[in-house]
Amino acid sequence: MTILIIEDEKAASTRLRQLIKETEPDAEILAALESVKDAIQWLNENEAPDLILSDIQLADGLSLDIFQQVTVTAPIIFTTAYDAYTLKAFKLNSIDYLLKPIDKEELKAAFAKYHNLHAPAEDVSKKMLELFRNIAGSKASYKSRFLIRQGDRLITIPIDDVAHVRADDKVVFLHTTKGQKHIIDESLDELETMLDPGVFFRINRTYIAPLGSIDKIHNHFNGRLKIKLQHTDDDEIFVSRARATAFKKWLGK
Repeated sequence: MTILIIEDEKAASTRLRQLIKETEPDAEILAALESVKDAIQWLNENEAPDLILSDIQLADGLSLDIFQQVTVTAPIIFTTAYDAYTLKAFKLNSIDYLLKPIDKEELKAAFAKYHNLHAPAEDVSKKMLELFRNIAGSKASYKSRFLIRQGDRLITIPIDDVAHVRADDKVVFLHTTKGQKHIIDESLDELETMLDPGVFFRINRTYIAPLGSIDKIHNHFNGRLKIKLQHTDDDEIFVSRARATAFKKWLGK
């Protein structure tokens, strides 16, 4: 689970970090921001975290203003010394509203609520997918070729000829190592479960690529990684900070 903290009081932010470490030791805190301005900028430049913990009254305004200027789908646990904004908070994606000073047991209960609301379906789907893979066998359960329509013809492209898959708006294109480009029916979300995760990685919302197509990797601003892929002129391909750790683990397998 990845967490974003929005809190302008350093002591409160430090305590919150400690409580998170004690109650959710596997959670990754992506950033601790202190203002409405910084939060808007961060959310516009990064993929959404799994969960946001946010104070309401910040130095430059109310954190509620953040979510009026940025579309945020992540659930929010609000923390505040006042209860005057409870109704407004729950009109957003709020799953809990904790009064300061934050009580460890109340925070633990808020995390439990998050897990009850969000984890079961994901866990079940992952377990089912793993079960199907075990039943079908390691390689046999992954896609080995693509079926492509060309007018009234059908052709197949072996998985080893795939340079990368790119989503452009609502259209998904398969690019081959021979420089060909084909429209395919599968979405990137579907392909994540169909392609061998030991070979292919979902770089971001736009790209899935095999290890062999990764040409260069550079550290970039704000913990992101900049990727250069073979067979494309796109120089703006990034792995977000939230996915950078998983990407590095995948590279080292």
